[in-house]
Amino acid sequence: MHATRSPRRPRGWWRHGVVYQVYPRSFADGDGDGTGDLAGLRARLPHLAALGVDALWITPWYRSPMADGGYDVADYRDIDPAFGTLDGAERLIAEARALDLAVVVDIVPNHLSARHPWFLAALAAPAGSPERARFHFRPGRGESGALPPNDWRSEFGGPAWTRTTDADGKPGEWYLHLFTPDQPDLDWNHPAVRAEFESVLRFWFDRGVAGIRVDSANLLAKDPALPDLAAVADGSPHPYVDREELHDIYRAWRRIARSYPDERVLIGEIWIRDGARLARYLRADELHAAFNFAFLASPWEADRMRETIDASLATADRAGAPASWVLCNHDVTRTVTRYGRADTSFDFATVAPGIPTDLALGTRRARAAALLTLALPGSVYLYQGEELGLPEVEDLPPHARRDPVHFRSHGENPGRDGCRVPLPWSGQEPPYGFGPADTRPWLPQPGNWAPYTVEAQEADPGSPLWLYRRAVGLRRSLASLRDGAFRWIEAAEDVLAFRRGDELVCAVNFSARPQPLPAGHTVLISSEPAGDGTLAAHAAAWLVPSPPAGPGRPRGHTSTDGNPW
Repeated sequence: MHATRSPRRPRGWWRHGVVYQVYPRSFADGDGDGTGDLAGLRARLPHLAALGVDALWITPWYRSPMADGGYDVADYRDIDPAFGTLDGAERLIAEARALDLAVVVDIVPNHLSARHPWFLAALAAPAGSPERARFHFRPGRGESGALPPNDWRSEFGGPAWTRTTDADGKPGEWYLHLFTPDQPDLDWNHPAVRAEFESVLRFWFDRGVAGIRVDSANLLAKDPALPDLAAVADGSPHPYVDREELHDIYRAWRRIARSYPDERVLIGEIWIRDGARLARYLRADELHAAFNFAFLASPWEADRMRETIDASLATADRAGAPASWVLCNHDVTRTVTRYGRADTSFDFATVAPGIPTDLALGTRRARAAALLTLALPGSVYLYQGEELGLPEVEDLPPHARRDPVHFRSHGENPGRDGCRVPLPWSGQEPPYGFGPADTRPWLPQPGNWAPYTVEAQEADPGSPLWLYRRAVGLRRSLASLRDGAFRWIEAAEDVLAFRRGDELVCAVNFSARPQPLPAGHTVLISSEPAGDGTLAAHAAAWLVPSPPAGPGRPRGHTSTDGNPW
C-alpha cells in the first residue's frame, strides 16, 4: 500500500503540502545507543514516502547539551554527535530529495545554549563588555543587586533571570532567559546577532534544505528598557511578545530565501490569538506560513471548531498566505489522549497529571480529526506517531523524565516527555524496532504498544496508518483537495460539512449518535464504517456524488425524507 506521488515536487508545494514532524531523538535509532539518530531516520525514509507526505520538518539536530531537547543550541553549523555528523545530514537531505521529500530544519533564534562560545565568552568578560552586549545582562535590583532586574517569568516556570558569579567569586549581573537558565536570550538589537543568523540561514539553504521552521518566532525582540510587566499600561506594546521590530528581521530573512532559484520557505512558530496580528507576519515580504495553534487548541465541539476554521481562513485570506492546520506537536498532549478527556481543548496553563481519559473515544475523535484536517484548504503538519494513533504516555516513572518543564514546576506539570516517547516500529515488546533488540530507549516505551507498531498496522486495513496513507494519497491525487474552493453546507446539528471544489464533501459528526449521510453520494473514505448510509458517532467521511442509478436521476440527488442535507 503506497500513496501516489508526483514525479517532481511542484513550486509552491508548501501552500497545500503535508509536512511530517520528526523529533529525531525518538524517531529511529540506527546505532542502538537508545537515542534516535540520522542513520535511523535515513533508514525509515521509505515510511514517510509511503505515507505520502511532501516534506519532513526535523526539530533541532545541532550540537547541544540537550538541556531542553536540543532547543539549547551550542553550534548551529554542526550536528550533535548523538545524532550523527554534518556529512550524514547532507546525505539525508539528498536521500530525502530523491524520494521527493523536502527537508525543513528548525532554527532557534530567541536564545542559544549556555555552552555556546558566545555565552561562555560573555560569562568570562566583565560587566559592560562587548561580549555581554549580545545578550541581556543587567544589574539586579534591591540591596546589593540581590533581586532580578524585572518581574518577567520564564515560559517554563520560575523567574526569567539568573545571577552570575564574577571572577572574584562575588555575585554579579543577571542574564535574561525566557526559557531555562541553560538558554540565555539573545539581544536582537545587536547587529552581530542579526548577521550571525542570516549566515546560519544561508549555511543550511546552501546544503539543500527547503525551508526553516522559526522557533518562538514572536519572542525575539525585547523592549530595551526591560520594564516590569506589571508596569506596562493596558494597550501598550508587550515588552517581549509580538513587537514591531520583529518584522524587519523577517523581511531580511525573506530576502535571503528569495535569493535562491527555488525559493526557500520560512515557517513561524507564533503563539498569537489575534488573527489580525498573526496575519502581519504572513505578508508577502515576511514569513511564508505560520502554525495555526488556535486550531490545535480548539475543543472537539462543532460550533467551536467551525468558529476556529472560519477565523483561521480569514487570517490566511487577509495575509494572502495559506492556512495551516496542526493537531499535535512535540510540546503538547497527543491528540488521542486529549480528545478522550472531558475538556478536549489545549492550554499550557492547564496541563496537569492524572486527568481521566477515554482512549477509545479519543481514538475515534482523532481519526475523524485526521480526515477533517486533511480536507481543509492549506498545509497540514503531522507529528510523528499521530499516523499510528499513539496516546500520550502518562505514567513515565519520575526517574525517567527529562523535560525541564516538569522540574521547573516542581512536578506540578507532567511536562512534554509523554508525547516524545520513541516510536514503535515492529515486534511484540520494547524497543519495538526503534533500535536493535538490546536497545534501551532514552524514554521507556509502554509494554502494551505492540498493536501500535508500523508492522502491526500495515497488516490491519482498519488501522490509523491505513487511514492516514489513504487520506494523504487522496489529498495528493484529487484536484478538489489541492485547489478547490471551500464552502460550508447545511448539515444536521453537531455535524460540520463543507464542500471542496464542485464535488467533494467532508462531513464530520461531533455527536455521540449516528447521523444520516446525504443520499446520492459515494463514500471515498471514512474514519469509521459508513456502509449503512449513516455517519457513525465521532466520525468523518469524504464523499462525492454517485453516478446516476438510472435514466432521469440527477447526480447529487438529495432525499426528501427529512435528511437535513
